[in-house]
Amino acid sequence: MTRTVLITGARGNLGAKLRAHFTGLGWTVRLLDLSSSGDPAIVETDLATYDDAWAKQFAGADAVVHLAGDPSPSASWASVQRLNIDLTQNIYEAAARHGARRVIFASSNWTMAGHRFADFPLTTDREPAPVNPYGVSKLIGEHIGRAFATYRGVSSISFRIGYCQTGDNLPGPHMGWGLWGQQMWLSNRDLCQAMERAVLAEGVDCAVLNLMSDNPGMRWDIETTKRTIGYAPRDAHVPASDANIAAAEAAARSTRDLADRLHAIDHARRW
Repeated sequence: MTRTVLITGARGNLGAKLRAHFTGLGWTVRLLDLSSSGDPAIVETDLATYDDAWAKQFAGADAVVHLAGDPSPSASWASVQRLNIDLTQNIYEAAARHGARRVIFASSNWTMAGHRFADFPLTTDREPAPVNPYGVSKLIGEHIGRAFATYRGVSSISFRIGYCQTGDNLPGPHMGWGLWGQQMWLSNRDLCQAMERAVLAEGVDCAVLNLMSDNPGMRWDIETTKRTIGYAPRDAHVPASDANIAAAEAAARSTRDLADRLHAIDHARRW
């Protein structure tokens, strides 16, 4: 059975991959982005400002895959407030007003980055630990989704997406963030399969799910993702280390420890 899916941020890395995948399934795909770059299939619009001129594109959509926003972990508060928080609120509002069945929100592994050097499983019911405005904005987006699911009847699936590079997206030591980055690698076909399953899944009112490939030894829980939407990852990567990665891991751990100690000192002085 065909589906109608709207993709925001359609020109980006994930948007382009999902556009090709959904089109290959024979689904109807609607595309929105801040810039069309001359692509006539993309509706060019600023989603951070609500306007029914673009919101009407949501009418009758089986799912909205919401990828638009500032994707940079170093983004400023001003940027994420407008492009990740206000914009996401607009997306859910458009879905509610125009009858889109579900919003699939691209959350991020950055909501849990503060747990990088812990030793427990990273389940989505674990206390969040964002370390930058970007991670906080994604956590707020998850809560926007939960509110719209509860009070407006819009089904919401938020994916805490792992590390999916541009192009062929091959894993290895070249990836950023050392072993942490490699352990949350997400292959192109696992990305596409999970998003397809999220569109088709029945009986899901609201869920926050990790989305990584089935990487051996990783701490990210994807069993809940498998049960909730029928995700069946086909790819996996065993992280590879070298002297440079080991040194970078040690430096990152020291920085994290120092930040924790300074926070504890500051908290003690203030209280």
